Amino acid sequence: METLILSRIQFAANISFHILFPTITIALAWILFYFKLRFDFSGSPVWMRAYRFWIKIFALSFALGVVSGITMSFQFGTNWPGYMETVGNIAGPLLGYEVLTAFFMEATFLGIMLFGTRRVPNWLHTLSVFLVAFGTTLSAFWIIALNSWMHTPAGFELRDGIAYPNDWLEIIFNPSMLPRLAHVLGSSALTASFLIAGLSAYRILKGDDKKAPRLALKTAVILAGVIAPLQLFLGDLHGLNTFENQPQKIAAMEGVWETERGAPLLLFAIPNEEKQQNDFAVAIPKLASFILTHEFDGEIPGIKQFGENRPPMAPVFFAFRVMVAIGMLMIVAAWFGCWQLWRYKKLNTFGLKVFYFMTFSGWIATLAGWYVTEIGRQPWLVTGVLSTQDAVTSTPSGNVALSLAIYLALYAFLIMAYLKTLFYMSQRAVEVEEFEIPNALSQELMQKEKAAV
Repeated sequence: METLILSRIQFAANISFHILFPTITIALAWILFYFKLRFDFSGSPVWMRAYRFWIKIFALSFALGVVSGITMSFQFGTNWPGYMETVGNIAGPLLGYEVLTAFFMEATFLGIMLFGTRRVPNWLHTLSVFLVAFGTTLSAFWIIALNSWMHTPAGFELRDGIAYPNDWLEIIFNPSMLPRLAHVLGSSALTASFLIAGLSAYRILKGDDKKAPRLALKTAVILAGVIAPLQLFLGDLHGLNTFENQPQKIAAMEGVWETERGAPLLLFAIPNEEKQQNDFAVAIPKLASFILTHEFDGEIPGIKQFGENRPPMAPVFFAFRVMVAIGMLMIVAAWFGCWQLWRYKKLNTFGLKVFYFMTFSGWIATLAGWYVTEIGRQPWLVTGVLSTQDAVTSTPSGNVALSLAIYLALYAFLIMAYLKTLFYMSQRAVEVEEFEIPNALSQELMQKEKAAV
């Protein structure tokens, strides 16, 4: 295989592994802040126990996210030197802002968040949790700003083939930045919600009759019930923005070969790249045009009109449908869980099994959405500025293949170890109950909680 394909696979593998963890930690940090505030205001140890269990998972996920992010940035130099040579004047500062304003904040206060419960005043510990949560969101802001600029570049000029910034506000708040950021934050909230609900359901199914997992489950289900339909709305806004700025990506997502009015919404099809048609299509007439243009006879550009500057249709088409299908299942599951909580005050065995089964559904939807976004940008690395072909390294393909094999083996080991650790921690929590609470909480409250459990 040639260097270009191997380098693309390697970067795809790296970012696919990396994105799993920020998509948990961004929202999980805010949920931990909520747990901490509820403890501060109520004094009930059950909130602290929920906090102490989930902060361990946050720490593990945060560590893997940081490490995989560093190796990903190495590839800008090893596999994609043309990227930094051409747009380094823009990409470099944006990555630097992320480190200076977000990562340093997270790194500074993470230690207090993890180990300061008994060592610092309670207000300082709560403030540290907030700052870490704010830092994770700020980090996402800068990364999405750079990624969005690569899709819809603005605020720069090319001089001798090198991009130079003209207006940093236009660069940061480029045309696709805000819809993309909102959609990413929504996906993180859903991913974290279903992870918490799934592992809490697992603990309950294993016989954990303590209050903490039930409280965490209830919190996560209600959060998912609110966020899931909101994410559908945010996804629609992002899609309309993409239709305006990257119509070739929309054509691939919707399976539109020829420019047409009243385009149908394809529920299923197999795009045939050779014949440039859809086989075995199952469609709802005119619905795609109505969704994208709000007119049943609205025009959608076909992918053929973009010539060579178009993405491959099949992977974008199928990834988009996986993302939407998982999203719809999330809405159904979240609302079903909310109904059971409202009607019966708890989830029955079937409801618990549903959320256990969907523990990592957020990961699947996030990866599918990311593939739609990134494959849909091809053949460009920076739209209209730098092609993927022009940015790749000249390193022999054998060297790239070797490093790719090492990456894949390492990531396979780490993801299996991560999943095993999550379920080990959950099983351990079923068997062992810790009443480690801050000194500010009286022994009387502790005894009451023991009796209640």
